[in-house]
Amino acid sequence: MIKVAIAVALGGAAGSLLRFLTSAWVVANWPRHYYLATLTVNLIGCLAIGFLSAWFLLRSDIPMVLRTGLTVGVLGGLTTFSSFSLEVLRLMENGQHGLAISYLLGSVIGGLGAAWLGMTLARL
Repeated sequence: MIKVAIAVALGGAAGSLLRFLTSAWVVANWPRHYYLATLTVNLIGCLAIGFLSAWFLLRSDIPMVLRTGLTVGVLGGLTTFSSFSLEVLRLMENGQHGLAISYLLGSVIGGLGAAWLGMTLARL
């Protein structure tokens, strides 16, 4: 159990660092479109978790430590639903209702589509 916990902690640190670097890059290059960083990491995370979950079902030989470290750790640290929720509210508070709704629908529908695509790719 301790090995799994360490894998989750190390993976979470890596995922959080990737999220931070993505956000810093987007804000430095497109400050008005700060929300694209969260959208990007959430869609990538959904794609990756869909792929990995299907792949792990096909590859039961992959150790639990690696499976959990990648899904719970890296992807849990990378994706940011709480930030997403706050950003939708910020856009609405700024009167950008159309953009807020587009962002919300793009994230949810895009995330579901990316997870499905990941699972489909893993099954090929």
